[in-house]
Amino acid sequence: MQPKYKRVLLKLSGEALAGNGRFGLDFDTVLKICKEIKVCADSGVEIAIVVGGGNFWRGRSSGQMDRTRADHMGMLATTLNALALADALEQLDCVVRVQTAITMNQIAEPYIRNRAVRHLEKGRVVIFACGTGNPFFSTDTAAALRAAEIEADIILKASMVDGIYDSDPKTNADAVLFNSLSYLDVLNKGLKVMDSTAATLCRDNEIPILVFNLNEPKNIIKAIGGEEIGTIVKEAII
Repeated sequence: MQPKYKRVLLKLSGEALAGNGRFGLDFDTVLKICKEIKVCADSGVEIAIVVGGGNFWRGRSSGQMDRTRADHMGMLATTLNALALADALEQLDCVVRVQTAITMNQIAEPYIRNRAVRHLEKGRVVIFACGTGNPFFSTDTAAALRAAEIEADIILKASMVDGIYDSDPKTNADAVLFNSLSYLDVLNKGLKVMDSTAATLCRDNEIPILVFNLNEPKNIIKAIGGEEIGTIVKEAII
């Protein structure tokens, strides 16, 4: 493949790793995703990954539990997914490093920006776990923050739908798919591609976001190759 981007931040939802079960890990699904990542890494693309934890736990839907504690549990869930991705990539002969925003020295490196960039420069895939390390911030915000810190060319948000629609395509058969949007479109229309904190951070740092369907084979490869898939979010052209 001929990559369009040199350094990318791939945002994976936890649900994507669960396969058809929607809960826990389906390792065949994890391997399928990692095979696409390996093709891109082998072509010289520097790949960082932020992974969610919704296949195990969602802090915001924890009922009466203290939100801070519930979010810490969610950070641990992202670590489970990060380790699974690392294992799959290593089975495919990729060199991987997992970095966590909460210190877990026995199982992963602590997140250090300069070290992460150095790993990327050496061709290693870097997986960021534990979100930002702070409660009340989503893993989408973590993706935007890490992308800004490592100076990624783009955020590739792998979703369960074809891109960004004007309404939920699962409940509205007439939902319209956007090919491109500005950051302000996303914020003003209240589109649920990512939370407003993440969208604002991307806007302020001029980081484009490509939202595409992870269920389609080879879409990660197509996205990094610059093919027209999904919905691109970037600064409006005046």
